[in-house]
Amino acid sequence: MLNTHDLKIKEEVLPLFNATINPHSKERLHTLLETPLKSVEEILARQNILKGFQKNKVIFKNYSYSAIYLNEAFSLLNDGELEDYSQKQIKYKLLVANNEKAILRSRVSQLILLFHRLQTHYFSQIDLEPFPTIYRQEIKQIEAYISNFELIDYEHAIREHTLKDKHVIEIVSTIIRLKNTGLTADFWDKLYLFEAYLSISKSIDKYQFTFPNFTSKGIKLEGLYHPLLKQAVKNDFETHNNVILLNGPNMSGKSTFLKAISLCVYLGHIGLAIPAAFGEIPFCNGFSIQINRKDDMLKGYSHFMYEVKNLKDLVESIMEGKKCFAIFDELFNGTNVEDALEICKTTIQGLSGINNSYVFISSHIQELKTVSNADVSKYYIDCELDDGQPKFTYKIQEGWSNIKVGRILFEKEGLNKMLEQVRD
Repeated sequence: MLNTHDLKIKEEVLPLFNATINPHSKERLHTLLETPLKSVEEILARQNILKGFQKNKVIFKNYSYSAIYLNEAFSLLNDGELEDYSQKQIKYKLLVANNEKAILRSRVSQLILLFHRLQTHYFSQIDLEPFPTIYRQEIKQIEAYISNFELIDYEHAIREHTLKDKHVIEIVSTIIRLKNTGLTADFWDKLYLFEAYLSISKSIDKYQFTFPNFTSKGIKLEGLYHPLLKQAVKNDFETHNNVILLNGPNMSGKSTFLKAISLCVYLGHIGLAIPAAFGEIPFCNGFSIQINRKDDMLKGYSHFMYEVKNLKDLVESIMEGKKCFAIFDELFNGTNVEDALEICKTTIQGLSGINNSYVFISSHIQELKTVSNADVSKYYIDCELDDGQPKFTYKIQEGWSNIKVGRILFEKEGLNKMLEQVRD
């Protein structure tokens, strides 16, 4: 079960971590962000890879190259026509086909200049010690591929305008050999992943995110916040219960808090650092995140039926033994109040019997305050009244809020008097 649409990974999460230079690495980053890892061991391995990049951040601070050079290098290294050329045919092209000769020399030059920059300024200076052993090998393989070319000599010839036809023939021959051995496709795959990791590590450093620890029970987050808010209010949150009931008045920040905690748990499961000062989270292998969900007209589901379907998927996953993390924002607000109260109680009581999953449910239904279950935690987003007017603190508190902001705002806008005048 992987229902993470409401996290808006492409629209909101990807921009947070995207410092890539080319669309290929961005696509690899996007794929990485959409794929939770399958075990704590895999998560910790990725954390250690990213920590290796962070310890090399001085080297990578100004990591850059010409995107045009990379596009030309990619096109040249993957040019299917080159494989059909013998050295005689290449010599012939260089001798008589002036237009093709100019194009080939240009692409070869851009390839060499790109690889020379990558090798000289970055890969030759990387401290491999902080990286896990397996990933050290991948970095070495990237460097080994680049080193197949006589970069120093060729780069000097290009700069001095002394690149000869024989040099172009040598470079093309190397390209054909590497492609025939399958090393070229592997090189691009490793380079794009390398740049995706580098992009993530730069963002972690920029936002001062921290890597979470994984625990067998409970959630503990300190300094939790939503990274897209310019002046985000930070919260501390801790629970050992598996069902968390969240309430509070309109505009108090319930949905924002749910999205922040969802980001922390989800990002932790793809091996990334999280927007919190400290984090302990449980490992989960199923996600169902429903925040600000509107009617799904394309699938033919009403808001209420979409919630019912998601809840059923969650329960089936739990019954199959999966460890799930789920968010239901304003659960069952698409049906009448009586039905909503009854089925919310049934849902809360039923889910309280689980011990391997965590379900957050927000609701405006005040009658849920009477739910009495030691396995259910109740929290609210605080709102204070200042001279009769609501003042939102956006701080989470344990317990239940009895403030009814709707009536206050209704009166503040003068609607009571206006409607009386209309009636009269």
